[in-house]
Formats: sequence, structure tokens, C-alpha cells
Amino acid sequence: MTDEVPIIAFETETDFEQWLVSNHADAKALWMKIAKKASPYSTIDYQQALTLALCYGWIDGVKNKLDENYFLQRFTPRRPKSKWSRINREKAEVLMAEGRMHTAGLNEVEQARADGRWDAAYESSSRITVPEDFQAMLDEHPQAQAFFDTLSSTNRYAILYRLSTVKKEETRQRNMAKFLAMLLAKETIY
Repeated sequence: MTDEVPIIAFETETDFEQWLVSNHADAKALWMKIAKKASPYSTIDYQQALTLALCYGWIDGVKNKLDENYFLQRFTPRRPKSKWSRINREKAEVLMAEGRMHTAGLNEVEQARADGRWDAAYESSSRITVPEDFQAMLDEHPQAQAFFDTLSSTNRYAILYRLSTVKKEETRQRNMAKFLAMLLAKETIY
């Protein structure tokens, strides 16, 4: 589960920030051990960790169960050309306005602005909506709409994310047709 990546629990934001100052440029990844709400132990929480990670050009990744008191959250340096979520873009904008972003974080923002990833940030699963043209296709095929309505949030988001992040319109049209056929056949991505 940890692929030779260190597992570290940070009691305070200062502890994590000190680790980032020393390691953000060279470390490949980190599994952060974060205390669950009902845990008798205390660590920084996920939102605190994500905020600091963004300041240093890092990003959150996979979350795994550990035990009854902790979960593991993976953090890594942001990869070149990695997509930005709108939520993290908004957080970064606040951090910049507050003067909290460090050089590594600012460099990631500038690269994303320069190559268009900043403006192409994708919506989170809680905010994403069905595109009008795909909804029109679903409206024409009630069986597909009915199956779409039964999808888990993961499968629903998988379709909508793929439609919202594709670059070429011809690819998007092809994907919409593929997803419609999939829904008509009552198939899912996951």
C-alpha cells in the first residue's frame, strides 16, 4: 500500500510545513497518517494538509484506510501537465491573495496559466452538472436516462468528468455516443 513511501503523522500544521520546506523539492511522495474524527489521537486534518501542500506545489491523491484511528492520504509533487480542479484553483487563488503561496506553488500556478490548464480546471463530483447536449441525448433515450439516474456517484462522475475534460469537439461527440450506447446496454465504467 505504501510503495516504500514514508508514512508520517503530523500533529500540527507547523510540523507539516517544516517537512515541506525540507522535502518538497526532492521527495517523490508522502503517505500522511491523519486521525479520524472519533480518534483519541490528534493530527492535522485533511483540509489543513491540502492547503499547505498546494502552497508548496504538491497535491493530494489516493486515500486509504489504515485502522480504526487513522486513514492514509497520499500527497505528491504536482506532475507536469496535471489537471487542476476548480476547488484547488480557488484555494490557490485565496492562498496567493493571502501571500501564503511559496515559490514552488506559485511556479505550478504560473505553468498552469501559461499552458491553459488553469482556465480548463475541472469541476468536482459535488459540483459537476450534465452538459446540455448530453442531457438532450439522454432525453431522446429514456432507457439511457433511467439507467444514468441509477448510477453510483463514482460512475456518474466518471462519465461527466470525461465529457468535461476532453479537448477536441470530435472526440467529445464520439465519447457522448459511446457513453449513450453504454447506458443503453446498462454498462458502467467501473
